[in-house]
Amino acid sequence: MRRLALLSTLIPALLGTQSVQAASWLDNRFRVDPTVKQVAFVVERETKNQNVVLVRPDGVKYYPWRHPDNVAWHEESGMDIITIENPMPGPWQAVGRVSQKNQVKVLSNLKLNVTALPERLYQSESYKFTARLTQDGQLLTDRDFLDRVKMSVNFYEYVDQPETLAEDSLPTPLSLGEFADDGLGLDEAPGDGVFTVALPVDIQPGRYRVKITSGNGIFLRTYEQEVLVYPPPLLPTFIQARTTEEPHQLVVTSDEGMIGPGSLSAHIELEAPDGNVMVSQEQAEPEMTSLEMVVPNRQQPGSYAWSGWLYATDTFQQRPLVFPLPKSHFAITAVLQLDKNLEEYRARQEEKARLEEEKRRLEEQMAARSQAWKLILGGNGVIVLIAAVWVLLRRRRNKPVALESDATKLEIPPDMKV
Repeated sequence: MRRLALLSTLIPALLGTQSVQAASWLDNRFRVDPTVKQVAFVVERETKNQNVVLVRPDGVKYYPWRHPDNVAWHEESGMDIITIENPMPGPWQAVGRVSQKNQVKVLSNLKLNVTALPERLYQSESYKFTARLTQDGQLLTDRDFLDRVKMSVNFYEYVDQPETLAEDSLPTPLSLGEFADDGLGLDEAPGDGVFTVALPVDIQPGRYRVKITSGNGIFLRTYEQEVLVYPPPLLPTFIQARTTEEPHQLVVTSDEGMIGPGSLSAHIELEAPDGNVMVSQEQAEPEMTSLEMVVPNRQQPGSYAWSGWLYATDTFQQRPLVFPLPKSHFAITAVLQLDKNLEEYRARQEEKARLEEEKRRLEEQMAARSQAWKLILGGNGVIVLIAAVWVLLRRRRNKPVALESDATKLEIPPDMKV
């Protein structure tokens, strides 16, 4: 019965908070008055794996896997939470191995009150979103019931007249998360009926339908709204230092006219290899919509990580904006060592280039000299050959004359008289 009371409390949790009537079952039966618009049953089973069947006054049976649309059935180990909109008046009965601890609570005017989303959201922003579970206008605070309620936020790409489309043609839901009234994150207190969450708008820019529902299927109602998601108005760039003497930098620029002058600020956490975290913060000048932030350089070799948040105010609705900067990593050792020896490296490269250039020039000179010598030797060889030919021809030309002269000298003289 206590669990049944839980279920009935859960409905008000989604609709409102007010005193809730509780009653005991008689032979697993409970009578619903004709004035009741909503009823919640929390049924605790003696056997965890044994299903419970809920019987309507006219004998129609409801099962966890088969029931009409006005019934929401939530199963847990050893317990069923069943909520019914506009229940049939008369005696209802739970059939099965039902614990004697069960109760039934009658709820009325249950509502899910959601703070409307702004007309425009920005991609990658973290939006503070609030929803309240009330009964008759007052917060529902039953922890047992609230602990079982989770709200899911889904975005659907906008289409005209979705009711006319086939089911397989409808846009696929984009889940931005499932949230509980657990006092974690931005939620101020657990079990107070107020869901306050950091809604991560991690979707592409465009037009969407938003549906906010109970994540576990207990609550039948949903909240719907159309929103526009714009590209992020801020562009952060982390510039790693090139030497040990220089600091790192975070440069943030913005789209013109998107954020208010002077509203931009940054919070950066730099995690060193030894686990120590340094926090840096900076605020833009009053008339500026950009920011240049100095991040100290630890000069310690190793792997670093940085993350943080950007804050600004948009000019469209004067709405505060929060953009988380996810954790990013970089290493210092290799970069700083290279920069430390950069001048020596460049000097070596320049000297190498100079020597290669001198070698190239020397080879060109040697090649030129070799070519010159070849030309000279070739020319001299031609001259020598010409001279030799000329001498030979000269000799051949003079040889007959000499022979003729010799013949004259050897001519036999005429006979001499005795």
